[in-house]
Amino acid sequence: MLFRICFSLVFVVCLASFLLSSYTGAMDPEKPVPIPASKQRSGNAAKGYQYLTTGDYVKGGIPYDFFVLGKGKENRNYLNRTGLNATVSHDYTVVKAGNGENLVAPNCMQCHAQVVNDSLYLGMGNTLIDFTAGQQLNPNAVKMMGTMLKANAPSKYEASKDFLQVAGTIAPYLSTAVRGVNAADRLAAVLVAHRDPLTLKWADTASMEIPAEVIPSDVPAWWLLRKKNAMFYNGFGRGDFGRFLMASNLLTVTDSSEAAEVDRQISDVLAFIFSLRPPPYPGKIDASLAAKGREVFIDNCSKCHGKYGDEEEFPNLLIPAAIIQTDSALYKSNYQNPQFVNWFNKSWFAQGDHPARLVPFDGYIAPPLDGVWSTAPYLHNGSVPFLEAVLDSRLRPAYWQRNFSNPRYDVEKMAWEYKAVDQPGGNQVYNTSLNGYGNQGHTFGDKLSDAERKAVLEYLKTI
Repeated sequence: MLFRICFSLVFVVCLASFLLSSYTGAMDPEKPVPIPASKQRSGNAAKGYQYLTTGDYVKGGIPYDFFVLGKGKENRNYLNRTGLNATVSHDYTVVKAGNGENLVAPNCMQCHAQVVNDSLYLGMGNTLIDFTAGQQLNPNAVKMMGTMLKANAPSKYEASKDFLQVAGTIAPYLSTAVRGVNAADRLAAVLVAHRDPLTLKWADTASMEIPAEVIPSDVPAWWLLRKKNAMFYNGFGRGDFGRFLMASNLLTVTDSSEAAEVDRQISDVLAFIFSLRPPPYPGKIDASLAAKGREVFIDNCSKCHGKYGDEEEFPNLLIPAAIIQTDSALYKSNYQNPQFVNWFNKSWFAQGDHPARLVPFDGYIAPPLDGVWSTAPYLHNGSVPFLEAVLDSRLRPAYWQRNFSNPRYDVEKMAWEYKAVDQPGGNQVYNTSLNGYGNQGHTFGDKLSDAERKAVLEYLKTI
């Protein structure tokens, strides 16, 4: 449907996910590598929340009247917003164009919020998104909308034309093999290929080669960021985190002066993100079993994933590919396409008194596990449907599918309800035989006994 295709721009804020690696120069490929801390800006968390949920950091969008005509008004105002924002879903914001027209713009909650069992969780990665062919953005639909607006509503067309131009350009490039994973790397590649690194001005012709393959990723929980010394799955984002958070602005930014306006608000957004905590486990916990699991966890897992509770600490370690052995396509893509790393490291984002930079690495970070019970599916590409299979690689299904029409979260299994199937079945079945979708690696839990794994799983409910 035209309107659903045009409006479901889930990809916007996940732009920064193309920055998914880290580099340390000469290193031992068999040893974890510590990530040094970077000084971060401070701000007002309450102001950050307001800007995140009602601000115009994405300044372009679809005319409000057309949005409502195609999608209808939202009945569930999860964010308790007022005015026109109360009539659109949590993942959109109504912004005012320069000519006074109201536009509906995608916001950060497209990727960084999720409804679970009828409750909205800010900062939780959205794993229900659909980037399969034609679902998020269709170039013919975008062109049709532009033609219709230009002929029948010139003022609305003037307000939205820049957004439609960018959307039409990136549309042909965004498509994943299965639903539930994110196409952020490809989105980022297309956007930066069309923007000047210093002025950030848009060009109709790409200035660099765009990779042919879409490498999928999961969306990490925002509440983990407060513990991390670098952003993204392989610690690729170094320096000022705020610069990475505002990278979504590349979708609609006019130039670097407009980016600077957004940048002045981002310290507040970062303060809000640092204030987030994971949702507490809602089910029953066997305290005795969890205590046993804690000891097993400390002996076998804490070296990489840290400690929790009163002795909280996080080591911020990058785990080389030779050790972790999970699907390599994501970290390899940064080496195979260095033009994007070079673009960022000489861009506006790398300038000023709080610069950011990209540092590739041959492997992935061992993430904090706060709220891990709620973050299925698991691994950096969402290839493992339930938490027990992270600790026992023999349980991982090669093909599995979720019910996206009526998704329910199984808190006991710590997974979205799913079923294993015998063979691939289109874009609704996760296919681990595809490049970038593999579920191999992270076999450290295989050495544990069944009783030890059961205890660790019980303990993970507590953190």
